[in-house]
Amino acid sequence: MPIEIKMPALSPTMEEGTLAKWLVKEGDTVKAGDIMAEIETDKATMEFEAVDEGTIGKIVVAEGTDGVKVGAVIALLNAEGEEGESTPEPAAKESEAKPSPKDPNKTGTEAKPAGENVEDHGKPADAAVAKEEKPAAPAPAPRHDGDRVKASPLARRIAAAKGVDLAGVQGSGPNGRIVKADIEGAEPGAAPAAAPSEAAAAAPAKPAAVPDIPHQLTKLSNMRKTIARRLTESKQQVPHIYLTVDVRLDKLLGLRTELNAGLEARGVKLSVNDLLIKALAVALVQVPKCNVMYTPDNLVTFERADISVAVSTPEGLITPVVTEADTATLSSISTRMKDLAARARDKKLKPEEFSGGTASISNMGMYGIKQFEAVINPPQGMILAVGAGEKRPWVMDDGSLGVATIMSATGSFDHRAIDGADGAELMKAFKTLVENPLSMLA
Repeated sequence: MPIEIKMPALSPTMEEGTLAKWLVKEGDTVKAGDIMAEIETDKATMEFEAVDEGTIGKIVVAEGTDGVKVGAVIALLNAEGEEGESTPEPAAKESEAKPSPKDPNKTGTEAKPAGENVEDHGKPADAAVAKEEKPAAPAPAPRHDGDRVKASPLARRIAAAKGVDLAGVQGSGPNGRIVKADIEGAEPGAAPAAAPSEAAAAAPAKPAAVPDIPHQLTKLSNMRKTIARRLTESKQQVPHIYLTVDVRLDKLLGLRTELNAGLEARGVKLSVNDLLIKALAVALVQVPKCNVMYTPDNLVTFERADISVAVSTPEGLITPVVTEADTATLSSISTRMKDLAARARDKKLKPEEFSGGTASISNMGMYGIKQFEAVINPPQGMILAVGAGEKRPWVMDDGSLGVATIMSATGSFDHRAIDGADGAELMKAFKTLVENPLSMLA
C-alpha cells in the first residue's frame, strides 16, 4: 500500500499552507532527508524533507496550490516492492468482508462504539488482525484511507507478523509516525486508542458587505490569517491589564554612544532596541513572577528570559526570538537581532527561531508613536510596548526642573497569571535598569 505524504505542520500555529513548489516528480526515487517540496507557512517558506524511502507514485496536490490543510494528502510514495502502485489500496467490498470471530452475525452496518463511522468496511489487513484477537477482545475499528495510521513499511510488516493493531500504537517518529521501536514494545492485538472528541467549530461570522466604492481586493496571506486568528483569541480569552511608566533615556543613550565607538572596529552598532531587549530580559529574571506562562492546571515560571521581538514584514508582524537575552552580551543581541530581522523579512526563519519566547517587546518609537498598548502573544504572560523617546519637562535628581529625553513604556500582562502588583514591580525594575544602564551589564 502506498505511503500517504501529508501536508506537515511546519510551525506551531500552522493550520494550512501553500504548496509553493515541487522539487520531485512522479517516478523519482527519494530517501529520508531528501528535499521534496517548498511549502509556504504562516511564518516562512520552508523546505519539506522526505521521511521514508521509495518512489513518488502520484502527486496529489499541484504546486502553487494554497489553502492546503495540515494533514491533507499531497502525494503518494510507493515503498520498496510497491513501485507499481500509484493509488491507495481500495477498501474490501462488503461482500468480501469476513465477520469477526467474536460475532459471526456482525455486518458492515452494525452499530459500533461512539466515534466510529458505521459505513466503513474493513480492509483485508484489518480482517487478518481481527482473526488473531482473543474472543474477549473487541474487533479493531475499520478506518478510512484518509485516516490511515502513519507508519514506516518496516513497522507495518512487523506489526502484521505480531498481530499488532497499528491504531493502538503511539508513534515516536517524525510527525507521530510509527517506527520499528514502537512495534517491538507493543502487545499483540492492542486495541485502538479512543479518538479525542473535537470541539465543534464556531460558525464563521458573515462577512460585511463591501460598500459600493471603487476598491481593490487583496487575498489574505497565510500569515495575515494567522495573525488575525491569534490576536482575536488573545483579546477574547486573555484578560489584559496595562501598566505604563515614563523612563528617562539620557544615560542609556550616552552609554550606547560610548559602546558603539568601541565596537566600531568589530562592525557592531547597537540600537536603542538592543539595549531595551537586554533591560527587559534582566528585569524578568529579577521579577520571575512575570516571567511566566498560564496553563489551565499550572503556572509555568521560566528560569531564563527569551525575548520575542516584533518585526514588521510586508505581510505582517513576526516575532523572532533572542534566546537567553538575560545573559547574552549586547553585541551578541545586536548581531543576532539584525540577522533574525533580515531573514524574517525574507521568510527564511526556521520554526525554532520564532517559536517559544518567555515575553515579547514591540517598539514603535521609530514611527513617532508616543504610547500604545500591545496585544499579548499567547501563551506568553506579557508584552512590553515601547514608544518614542522625546524631549519633555522633567524634575531632575536635585529637584530642579529641566528637560530630559523621556520614553513611555506600557506592559500588557495576562491577569490570570500576573497580579497588578507583580506587573508594577517588573515595570519598576525595567525603569531602573534603563535609567541606570551599567547595572544591567554587571
